[in-house]
Amino acid sequence: MRKRRATDRPTLADVAAQAGVSSITVSRFFNEPARVGEQARARIQAAVEALNYVPNLAAGGLASAHNKVVAMVVPNISGPIFAHTLQSLSDGLSSAGYQLLLASSYFSLEAEERAVRAFFGWQPAALVLTSRHHSTGTERLIEAAGMPVIETWDLAQRRQPYQIGFSHRQVGRDGVGYLTARGYKRIAFVHNSAAGDLSAQERCEGYIEALKERGLEPILYTPAAEIGPLEAGAQALEALMNRSRARPQAIFFANDNLACGAVLAAQRRRLTVPGDVALFGFGDYAFADKLLPSLSTIRPPAREIGECAAQHILALAEGRTPPRQVSLPCELMSRESA
Repeated sequence: MRKRRATDRPTLADVAAQAGVSSITVSRFFNEPARVGEQARARIQAAVEALNYVPNLAAGGLASAHNKVVAMVVPNISGPIFAHTLQSLSDGLSSAGYQLLLASSYFSLEAEERAVRAFFGWQPAALVLTSRHHSTGTERLIEAAGMPVIETWDLAQRRQPYQIGFSHRQVGRDGVGYLTARGYKRIAFVHNSAAGDLSAQERCEGYIEALKERGLEPILYTPAAEIGPLEAGAQALEALMNRSRARPQAIFFANDNLACGAVLAAQRRRLTVPGDVALFGFGDYAFADKLLPSLSTIRPPAREIGECAAQHILALAEGRTPPRQVSLPCELMSRESA
């Protein structure tokens, strides 16, 4: 046998020799750990740590047509709104030996398509997307994908991918229902300052529908795209409250970051919330209940989406058929700001 050089990476065969098991058993340890006995698992784990062995997942996937990587594209990795989904999906997958590979599109359909093309080259076990809005190129890739594709944070009829999420249009309607039930009639909607957020646009469409059904007029504002969300929320509050006519009684923000910026700006202007203006968000970010006043908002099922997506992926890997579409409820969080 050729003596392995110190600079060579250890191989699966090296791990097998160190643990005193066959290479097939080591392969099962990484791909189907439940089929390996407890004592053998302990010896293999010790050998992996001693040799500092890292399995070549790409080569393994090409050899077995089954990769232990799941790819996901999100609009913004740094955004708090997706944090619980990412964590719960990662937790659910890691228990079965899968790893989560991430890319950010920052609300660009073209960037999402580039990420999907790159991921497909790795032959992941599944592809998880955020929203159902994609470029034509991404739609063609989805149609030809030889793997499960799951769309999260959205719901729509007659879609090919599995879907796990909720209706953003209904979120907009629910927000208006909450505010009008409290007597507000002049209600503004503030768009996301990041261009390309089509889910926020759907929430706005639901807001417009719900207002018109009540005989009320929409008031729309879009902050400058080049500023951050806190500054954008402050800008929106200043612009809307400086109106000479039809100043809004309540403002519905596309997300809690914008609403937080407005809360802080209202304090600087010595406006009372909700006395002078009620403020309402979406996302229920970690700071929402800690603001003064605490922020009324809508909580999406972020954690549940990740958990359900992981369950779908593992079920499909085991040959089971999960439901094509899972609708999860959002929750109205009634607090001090509205």
